[in-house]
Amino acid sequence: MIANQLYARHALLNDGWQRNVLVQWDGQGVISQVTAETDRPEGTEQTDWLLPGMTNLHSHAFQRAFSGLTEYRQQQQDSFWSWRSLMYAFAAKISPEQLESVASWLYREMLAAGYTSVCEFHYVHNQPDGSAYADPATLSQSLLNAASNTGIGLTLLPVCYQDSGFGGQPPEAKQRRFIKKTDSFLSLWQQLQAQTANNARLRMGVAPHSLRAVSEQALNAVLDGVSQMDRRAPIHIHVAEQVKEVEDCLAWSGLRPVEWLMEHQPVDDRWCLIHATHMTGQEYRRAAASGAVAGLCPATEANLGDGLFDFPQWQQAGGKWGIGSDSHIAVNAAEELLMLEYSQRLQFRSRNVCTDGQHEDVATSLYLGALQGGAQASGRAVAGIQLGQSADMVELDANHPALALLPEANILAGHLFASSRGSAIKRVWSGGQLRFDLQQTQPSASLEAFAAVRQQLLQQL
Repeated sequence: MIANQLYARHALLNDGWQRNVLVQWDGQGVISQVTAETDRPEGTEQTDWLLPGMTNLHSHAFQRAFSGLTEYRQQQQDSFWSWRSLMYAFAAKISPEQLESVASWLYREMLAAGYTSVCEFHYVHNQPDGSAYADPATLSQSLLNAASNTGIGLTLLPVCYQDSGFGGQPPEAKQRRFIKKTDSFLSLWQQLQAQTANNARLRMGVAPHSLRAVSEQALNAVLDGVSQMDRRAPIHIHVAEQVKEVEDCLAWSGLRPVEWLMEHQPVDDRWCLIHATHMTGQEYRRAAASGAVAGLCPATEANLGDGLFDFPQWQQAGGKWGIGSDSHIAVNAAEELLMLEYSQRLQFRSRNVCTDGQHEDVATSLYLGALQGGAQASGRAVAGIQLGQSADMVELDANHPALALLPEANILAGHLFASSRGSAIKRVWSGGQLRFDLQQTQPSASLEAFAAVRQQLLQQL
């Protein structure tokens, strides 16, 4: 077979499905040519159904180790805030070696699920006692190693976390592994930027954790410092996820979280507002107009009881959006999109809500919308099967029960809505390299290592 090219009988390009598409890429894994309605060159491998790879725009890798383990009542009314207790317990114990094992397995899961890039919102920085490692980038390096082990594209987002609540409340003991003062945080960021600068598979961004965890002074200093090193670095922040967060922000400042950001920061297309669940109509309009991406994590938001994002209102305002697996209660790009659409159907008691007006097929609207927003949030060239973008591609299995003998117009909907949690993905390429092949998948050492780490952490609780 001829290297660095692939022929698809059907390929989802940014303007919709095209037939008989030849995709070619260079030695760095960057697409150099996309030709539709062409004959297959002799010796070129052929696929039936080809999708662009998806960006997972919000991940806390270590949380994969306890996903599914908090599904029991801890108090009369469980919430996000009671869920945090187990999260803190795992964060307190995980070692650099354990983090690398968990992330390596998780990133393999992501690739198998159609994610070819991930934005890692990384806030566990310190040793268990809160002191810095001799190399402050030790835990960040675990994530870089995991990305290298698996081949997934990575936008690393070191998190600045300094306070336990609005108004500069001092951090709690259980947050000590997260805390970085501004100078040490910027030093860490500079170190990681120097390490990743020449690798097209890697990108550095920055993540002020939330308005409750970073003061206005620290937020300004961190963003100014990072901008001096990279003026286009992506900026991700948790905002308006919980009603309590909104109430606390109002008590502190007289403004709601998104409202406060719009008033106090030059929010633009570098920003990704993670969750942004609880907004007023004015906040929806102002945030959308800024060019920021809404980072939606439907499975995690449902699992934590966060509430429902008003997708039609965001879309009517021209807002951009993408999806993330966040706590990894689900690691499946198709399932996140299904959850998003179904959450809107339940909220508005209507069907086929998440359409963009350009595609009558809701699955195509969902997929291409998430693709573009995720690429913007990642700060990487991963915006689809087109010239100059990374050769990140997903092949669907034409013989999967959800897809077999379906016409072109129904294939993507079959993948998103009818696969019954049994993935229709056959193969995945990231950076032009085959990273997942269903026919060659066997129990791996990375799965064994992940399971062992989870067992070890549970025994330490």
